[in-house]
Amino acid sequence: MSLRKILLNTTGADRILFLLLLSVSLFGIFFIKDIMPQSKSVLIEVNGKPVYILPLDKNRILSVEGPAGNTTIEIKDHAVRVTDSPCSNKLCIKQGWIQSGSIVCLPNRVVVTVGNKDRQKDGPDAITG
Repeated sequence: MSLRKILLNTTGADRILFLLLLSVSLFGIFFIKDIMPQSKSVLIEVNGKPVYILPLDKNRILSVEGPAGNTTIEIKDHAVRVTDSPCSNKLCIKQGWIQSGSIVCLPNRVVVTVGNKDRQKDGPDAITG
């Protein structure tokens, strides 16, 4: 079936509905950043205890003391990464820059989590129980 046949077989109400759905979709694409909260923060934990809660929009480099030594964390341009760690496999460094999610240095027990401030609460969430 060609596009021309499809257009000839549609009614005015079909065309209005199609244009309405298309405009709602475009509105969602272009204005999702205004609707969603952008206040992200970085939560840094050592041994399961929060050490820092920092804004993601302020560039800085900091060092966190873990059981194996110092882990260096860099926050820059709304992203975060681990730049140095005393662990042997360096998987936390290889993960690179993140804008959401977590970086975990298991040997040094350092967890860096990027998320909204209101979502970083103590206690279980809806998934973990």
